[in-house]
Amino acid sequence: MRHRKIGELTTREVVGVGGDAPFKEIVRILSQHRVTAVPVVDGENRAIGVVSEGDLLREATDRAAAPGDGPGDGPAVPGLEAWERAKAESTRAEESMSAPPVCARPDWTAVEAARLMEVQEVKRLVVVDEADRLVGIVSRRDLLGIFLREDEDISREITEDILTGTLGLDPAGLSVEVRDGRVELSGEVPYRGMIPAMERRCAMVDGVVSVSRTRLRHEKDDTRSGGGRS
Repeated sequence: MRHRKIGELTTREVVGVGGDAPFKEIVRILSQHRVTAVPVVDGENRAIGVVSEGDLLREATDRAAAPGDGPGDGPAVPGLEAWERAKAESTRAEESMSAPPVCARPDWTAVEAARLMEVQEVKRLVVVDEADRLVGIVSRRDLLGIFLREDEDISREITEDILTGTLGLDPAGLSVEVRDGRVELSGEVPYRGMIPAMERRCAMVDGVVSVSRTRLRHEKDDTRSGGGRS
């Protein structure tokens, strides 16, 4: 079973900014490249943080707040003057960025990256090499792209890699139907205990949305004493 690696999903044409990049330059880069965040790198192209639209908005909001505002007054709404003030005061990337960056390696699987995003509550991961040098960025959208796999491709992987290759089953006695990433298994397997394993392995295949085993039968019940055909 082959899981797509982060290196295959990474957007590599990524523009990084230095820690001393001013507010206006960061905004220009975000707009020019139509992205919502850029990695911040040091002189050796090592990732040291990420600055996003949200970070810049917070910076502008903080600068727009009046000194006498109380906690019950609610957050200030940044207007044009707030943005101009932030630019005039030369806010730099290293002052606005989120650090340290949440990073992934190119050889990670999409599943590993998705779990890290969920745990860290981030929308993107900075992809770095062994020396922490910037390789690219992988986003939630990039990971969701694996679910665009063709149903035939998913069915072929399940049949060849899991049923035949891993479990050593005869595919002639089994059927794998995939519709919009939803897998339905049918046919007969030698032992009942094999069914949960089949389901788990199928669910791990890139592009699978769900797995149904309601039409699977087993010849022997090895989960209890006695057993027999069911």
